[in-house]
Amino acid sequence: MPLIRGDASDTFDQPTGRIRNARKLLISAAGIMSIYLLGSSMVVTMLIPAEELEAGGAAANRALAYLAHGQSDMQLCPMFGEVFGTIYDISTVLILWFAGASAMSGLLNLVPRYLPRYGMAPEWAKRVRALVVLFTFINILVTVIFQADVQAQGGAYATGVMVLITSACVATVIDLYRKRTGSTASRISWPYVGITVVFFYVTTMIMIEKPEGMAIASCFIAAVFVSSLTSRWLRSTEPRLVSFQFVNNESHFLWDALRHLEFPVLVPHRTGADRTLAHKEEQIRREHHLDPNMPIVFVEATLGDVSEFYHSPIIEVTEEEGRFIIRVTKCASIAHTLASIALELSKSGRPPELHFGWSDENPLAMNLGFVLFGEGNVPWMVRELIIKAEPDPDRQPRVIIG
Repeated sequence: MPLIRGDASDTFDQPTGRIRNARKLLISAAGIMSIYLLGSSMVVTMLIPAEELEAGGAAANRALAYLAHGQSDMQLCPMFGEVFGTIYDISTVLILWFAGASAMSGLLNLVPRYLPRYGMAPEWAKRVRALVVLFTFINILVTVIFQADVQAQGGAYATGVMVLITSACVATVIDLYRKRTGSTASRISWPYVGITVVFFYVTTMIMIEKPEGMAIASCFIAAVFVSSLTSRWLRSTEPRLVSFQFVNNESHFLWDALRHLEFPVLVPHRTGADRTLAHKEEQIRREHHLDPNMPIVFVEATLGDVSEFYHSPIIEVTEEEGRFIIRVTKCASIAHTLASIALELSKSGRPPELHFGWSDENPLAMNLGFVLFGEGNVPWMVRELIIKAEPDPDRQPRVIIG
């Protein structure tokens, strides 16, 4: 779609002309493919004996090439023969080569744009040359494993294509249902439901007849899942902050004021907690033996889209009953947000301290919660992030748990 020409009035947010022309392209491609598929199936069925199409037959896995080389008993066309058949074979190889190049081009556009963004791939995945080498290696590896056997790869290919088409059908039905209003029955697009059922049936039958295709596809899915989870885990201690955004100018002004004030204590406070800030302050001062005159700044961080790896949290700074409160929203990770705030405030003057309360949660559950949901084992992660970002111990904000 990025290569499709749109209208002169198109904008980045509303590429109306490009979307319209993309629909034309898809309809044209679908129409051409449908005609060729139906036509070739009809020609093969009517002009080639059934026994030649079976395993070991002369037309097995090469029905159209069988006709192009003039191997049929019927005299279909005087041009058919070795020369025409060779031209057909070369054309087929070139078409498949372009199809493979098109698929790789699609991957080279999708992978750098999305996987590193969600932390599911390392940063080098943004480099096109590295991805070309990686995908080429995978292609060669798959070819060697399957010994370049079309039959061996056919099951996995058919399963993958049918699952993709069926998923697209389901997505279309859901999208149309959400866009319509009225009763449940009137919102359902029954023609699309019928098409979805047909594709679901065909997909199920392929999986039953060729279970090895499902097994191979599952291995690829498992490999992507494991590699993505591993990448997310290995990159968990990277600084993920793009920049801080502010709700209004007043918050920006108060933030700049806090950066130049000497306040040694930051206290994270869970949003929606039963305890009031006054009770939280009294407990922190008592349990951490803080002087009554020592200023405390509370930080309330709220998670946004945790699937995002990089984030630009929105900060609101207020003063309530003599207490400064930093409220942060749209955080991809609580720990990264707290560490970024502490590091930013330590750039001027004395590094602050972060005071956490003790948690009775299971350590394994907390670590898993951090990897999956961006929340869990916050004090330990904040400490790790600070150490990695600030090598000078004298400039590192201290993390205290009590």
